[in-house]
Amino acid sequence: MPDSIAVDLAGVGKILLPGGTPALNVLSYDRQRKLPALGVKVNNALKDLRFKLESDCRLEFVDYGSEDGRRIYVRSLIMLLVRAASEVFPGSAVSVKHSLGNGIYGVIKLGRALREQDIRQIEERMREIIAASEPIVRRRLHKDEVIKLLMASGQAEKIDLLKYRHSHEVDIYTCGWFHDYSYGPMVPDAGLLKTFRLRFYLPGFILELPREDNPDVIPEYVEQGKLANVYFEADKWGKVLDVRSVISLNKVLQSRGAPELIRVAEAFHEKKISQIADLIAANIDRIRIVLIAGPSSSGKTTFAQRLATQLRVNGIHPVPISLDNYFVDRDKTPLDEKGHYDFESLDAIDRVLFNDHLIKLIQGEEIEQPYFNFKTGRREFRGELLKLQETDLIVVEGIHGLNDKLTSSIPLGRKFKIYISALTQLNLDVHNRIPTTDLRIIRRIVRDYRCRAHSARDTIKMWPSVRRGEERNIFPFQESADVMFNSALVYELAVLKEVADPLLAEIAPGFPEHSEARRLREFLSYFVSINADDVPANSIIREFIGNSCFLD
Repeated sequence: MPDSIAVDLAGVGKILLPGGTPALNVLSYDRQRKLPALGVKVNNALKDLRFKLESDCRLEFVDYGSEDGRRIYVRSLIMLLVRAASEVFPGSAVSVKHSLGNGIYGVIKLGRALREQDIRQIEERMREIIAASEPIVRRRLHKDEVIKLLMASGQAEKIDLLKYRHSHEVDIYTCGWFHDYSYGPMVPDAGLLKTFRLRFYLPGFILELPREDNPDVIPEYVEQGKLANVYFEADKWGKVLDVRSVISLNKVLQSRGAPELIRVAEAFHEKKISQIADLIAANIDRIRIVLIAGPSSSGKTTFAQRLATQLRVNGIHPVPISLDNYFVDRDKTPLDEKGHYDFESLDAIDRVLFNDHLIKLIQGEEIEQPYFNFKTGRREFRGELLKLQETDLIVVEGIHGLNDKLTSSIPLGRKFKIYISALTQLNLDVHNRIPTTDLRIIRRIVRDYRCRAHSARDTIKMWPSVRRGEERNIFPFQESADVMFNSALVYELAVLKEVADPLLAEIAPGFPEHSEARRLREFLSYFVSINADDVPANSIIREFIGNSCFLD
């Protein structure tokens, strides 16, 4: 290790420091910082703040305003929650399930029914640890030592995952007596974790978190009952398939192989789509338009095609209408805060014309469909006429489908709204969930490379913009849907890994996107790979990996 190293600190410049200086000590140079640093990127690799700098490098601190910072915050809070529950209720078992609203839902097994008072006691203990600013320390140890520590902390279920780590040494974090094998950095001490609330939510809890734009305040909780029911259904499917975590998935794939699991998982999808079609058919006397919306890479296109097939089984003829053809002319397109065309804005759609056409179609009149010429940026009419027959049903797929402003002239009773998203039921282990965003970005990376010749770096670079559009245009309206469809398949990450991992490996350390690529590769490393031969041609996954009977 050199006696002196040059550190290029983002927003500050180059600083000369002694070799071996912890990143935490460099914070004093970052005088313009508004939020507390939670971690640090060293040459675009995410590290905890106690990481020692042993050579020349570029440094960038991350806080709650970034995805990396929020992951560190949540990961550390969950560690604290598990420790506090173990201290207040010895022998208890915490299971983290999924995101819900502005928080994380989970359950705690006590050998009896969980009560609100129990949750208050656990939160009080968490706040005592935070008030004491107890340190959270990372150590790199041999796997055998880590196994002993995990056993001592009552976390035997994490040990199976260690076999998928190629290195003989792994990182373990310690807070007081409690040890945790983590899948990413944690904060250096518990004193940084002050903003949270633990809410009793029958039969478990919700760990409520601040929003990125206001990290010191817990927003008012908004109930999301429909979304909670979809997660409950996904959990039930996981029980049926005997797949609740990556470890159980790997065991099924290694013992029974992929074909049976794929067939049953796909049958779940087909049954659910059939039920949605039956519900529409049972109310077809009043329903004249079906609106399908969901975030990026949810599989909306394949879902719409499969729903159309099931509607035809019910004697209903779906008539798709593309919202793209109702874009306003380019010179009337609204601009975003950076002065770029905002094609995701509701005002980018000619809602007056769209509603006029819907009304005429529903009343049995004929319309001339528009065609939007993306080369010229103008709408054209090419003589394409449309008139609905008695068994016809309008189907519209688009990001604004759940927003009633899009179809303001159509009474609610005449519309049927479907929200679709990939809400994976898998967790890495009982404390580490797989965010739905991770599944969707991996889908998107695979599809963008295959269909648009985009690199994984291109996709990761534009993903924050995609997420901002979803937060603004989709998620606020999801609870207004008549039904929700979960497009996640329990086996799909084992298939996507084969394509996504080499693409992510191409992102070199010199690029800012390397940090996210590295995180996603580590996450995928826990999955046993399977090839796509047994994936049926009508599967939603075919929309991303190719050879779809609907798209290719």
